[in-house]
Amino acid sequence: MKITSLTNGKVKALVKLREHRARKKTGLAIIDGIREIALARQAGVAIEEMYICPEILEKQSLRKSVDNAVPAGQTMTEVTPEVFHKIAFGDRAEGVLAVCRPAEKALQDIRLGDVPFIVIVESLEKPGNLGAILRSCDGAGVDALCMSGETTDIYNPNVIRSSLGTVFTTTAVETGNEEVLKFVREKRMQVVATSPSGKINYTKADLKGPLALVLGSEQKGLSEFWVNHADLLVKVPMKGQADSLNVSNTAAVLIYEVIRQRDA
Repeated sequence: MKITSLTNGKVKALVKLREHRARKKTGLAIIDGIREIALARQAGVAIEEMYICPEILEKQSLRKSVDNAVPAGQTMTEVTPEVFHKIAFGDRAEGVLAVCRPAEKALQDIRLGDVPFIVIVESLEKPGNLGAILRSCDGAGVDALCMSGETTDIYNPNVIRSSLGTVFTTTAVETGNEEVLKFVREKRMQVVATSPSGKINYTKADLKGPLALVLGSEQKGLSEFWVNHADLLVKVPMKGQADSLNVSNTAAVLIYEVIRQRDA
């Protein structure tokens, strides 16, 4: 069966999954893109449904890529180009979309390495920033990303897209400030927070031991909670007129400084 109508019930349900309320109610999320779907499967995420548009796949010569990413036996519903553009997120239409049921993760699900390293982001509003931070965490092998305060939905389609699917390969936990602070104290991790008011440049800080790196939102910065509980406040030196970097850039700089020091 091929879906051709823009008013089809399945189409309406898929469009609703762009909204946080629908994702929260159903426990489902949409994954748009071949690489993203492949990483979700690799991470063991349950795929409930798949939709493909043969015309788009053939136009972009992606049919073989889909066949390689999708295991044999997976049911795929065909849709027209018009329907696919209705259900897809953004403008990078590859012709394949999946509906998944990601498992919620908690602090007790975090598996720490020999020298623990987690990243904590507080009240991060922009999905694109969260996605970029997830990519840095994945690339550097960070043990977990913890999100506290009022934060964007981890399975927002824009987070999935901007993370290139690494939202599924990184242990990402939504939690509260008190809970995650208790966790890091129990694990004897140093709490290093980033702030323009920090007294020490990040390259001068000793980041080689067990570490919890804390970043605040661009709009509000760090709350007094983390300023008061940080063992160390560090800054990224700014030589121009701006007083800080984009939070995802700051995260990448600090995360890879940790790796550099540990590998030295």
